[in-house]
Amino acid sequence: MKFGVALGALNPHFHLECVDAAERLGYESVWLPEHLVFPVVMSRSPRSGEDHPPVPADTPVLDAFTYLAFIAARTTTIRLGTHVYNIGLRHPFVSARAVATLDILSGGRFEFGIGASWLEQEWIAAGLDFSTRGRRVDEIIGVAKRLWSEPTVEHHGEFFDFEAVAFEPKPMQKPWPPILVGGESAAALRRAARLGDGWIGMGHTVESAAASVGQLLEFRHAAGLATEGFQICLGARIESRSDVERFEALGVTRLIVSPWKRSPDAVEGLSRLANLVSL
Repeated sequence: MKFGVALGALNPHFHLECVDAAERLGYESVWLPEHLVFPVVMSRSPRSGEDHPPVPADTPVLDAFTYLAFIAARTTTIRLGTHVYNIGLRHPFVSARAVATLDILSGGRFEFGIGASWLEQEWIAAGLDFSTRGRRVDEIIGVAKRLWSEPTVEHHGEFFDFEAVAFEPKPMQKPWPPILVGGESAAALRRAARLGDGWIGMGHTVESAAASVGQLLEFRHAAGLATEGFQICLGARIESRSDVERFEALGVTRLIVSPWKRSPDAVEGLSRLANLVSL
């Protein structure tokens, strides 16, 4: 089992202190949330059964790639992930370039968590059609994979149309940095199974994760794709070593944790959990 740290659960003032502690203590990765903009009036939620956004509009948001590049420069081993990047709001050239640059600068330590997005008003503010987000994301993933792996790319699709382009340099990781598709809906799980190198879920218990993981693996089998090597990552609270073992039995490969109640206590919480799970 790999253990990542959820930076989004922290006051940004404590990010760097926790990144340094996480690397020192043996955590495998750190994860940064992302939004392009928060409209003042928002609705919906990424959490099933809720209809109110989990964050206020004035929540501080840092550019994910700039900040993760800064973290990469002050670390050596810990992996760096987005949880999750709203890829549908950008042209594929923009996202593909940012990913390749960060992967190279970090020495191949990037994990690309992406989502189709839940915040309709963010799409409206960007001048994009929220109702087409699934198809748009699917097309962007396909274009980005080609940009990262082929010498030249020509594309004529529903949302993007361009003649042959060259895209260099390629990412360090081959054929591309792991693409982890986020989301809890059936559509998101299907996308993760078909197009992703893994799935990245939200906060779960073993019981709540079981149904999603089972559905994900069914989609993977139906598509004729192997489950070996497919990442299953999710947020969870860990109280004992047996909790970890139960997640492992489900097939979970990475737990993204936030073992603190207050940001000033984060380093202590990370140390306590590291001892508990023998990092």
